[in-house]
Amino acid sequence: MTPKQRLMTVLLEPRVTEKSTRLSEAGRQYAFKVVRAASKPQIKKAVELMFNVKVDNVRISNVKGKRKMFRAQEGRRANWKKAYVKLAEGSTIDFAGT
Repeated sequence: MTPKQRLMTVLLEPRVTEKSTRLSEAGRQYAFKVVRAASKPQIKKAVELMFNVKVDNVRISNVKGKRKMFRAQEGRRANWKKAYVKLAEGSTIDFAGT
């Protein structure tokens, strides 16, 4: 696997929620669900490569999986990692066009 192909597997999906929509409209910040082993530099390079934008900074949050009941047994959802990416001035991401 080449380094470019590896970077393409870092971002799993954009997180489109009320909070992430508000952040993207106000401050050029976008939220992504990323691979749990991904680092800030890998996420930065992946966003710059996939969307052809300049990234200012990356903040990461590890989200713990919730406990859920299934019939009479208690289960657990998987832990995952969320990345908030702030773009440089004048850069935007259009998810509908990509």
